[in-house]
Amino acid sequence: MNARPDPRPRLSVVQLLPNALTLAALCAGLTAIRLAIAGEFDKAAALILLAAMLDGLDGRLARRLRSESAMGAELDSLCDFVNFGVAPALVLYLWAFDGTGGAGWIAALLYAVACVLRLARFNIGSRDPLASALPKTSFAGVPSPAGAMLALLPIFLAKLIPAAVLPGPACALWMMAVGALMISRLPTPALRPVSIRPEQARLLLLAVVALGAALLTYPWLTLVLLDLGYLLLLAREWTRRRRRSARKVE
Repeated sequence: MNARPDPRPRLSVVQLLPNALTLAALCAGLTAIRLAIAGEFDKAAALILLAAMLDGLDGRLARRLRSESAMGAELDSLCDFVNFGVAPALVLYLWAFDGTGGAGWIAALLYAVACVLRLARFNIGSRDPLASALPKTSFAGVPSPAGAMLALLPIFLAKLIPAAVLPGPACALWMMAVGALMISRLPTPALRPVSIRPEQARLLLLAVVALGAALLTYPWLTLVLLDLGYLLLLAREWTRRRRRSARKVE
């Protein structure tokens, strides 16, 4: 007798790669917390950066492989909260307050809550069929991976310039300020697919290699410059928004 064909749909193993990257990012975020408890804050910050890079790849890979799913979207959001909400808050709290500061813990809680609110708002917007059909050119508020990199700026500065260690209260205020940026309505640039001419490909590849080499050779200087550059972009968007509001009033 011939065996009956299995009616269940088949899934290519390659299509599981996006979720594997998401879980790898989660492992990096959780390991960052363990290293921060052990006092290895430079490695903890590097793992959060790695989680941010993996987070930027998993969604794009899912779209390329046409393996987007509700499960993957929920998994990505939950992992983002751990990697960019819980992990940076705990790392900065342990670094600046050695796990004993009450004000620092309040700031860490506020940052983590702001991150989860930011993710919840993003999830609601992504389920809107009209909004999801349009290409995203900007976000409302700082995305959680960028927020995590901004929150860790005091550690980057301290590693770059040991004499520039910020006091605990300043780190607490900085965490709360980054949390406010995440839940704000400030337009922030979104990384979207960009088409280039073939002759420009070599320049783009050289730029990527240069950035990777800078991160490997001068990691703290590069991270500080990237954070400062992003803050300048936010300041420009805030200025433009104020000007538009002033023109409407007139």
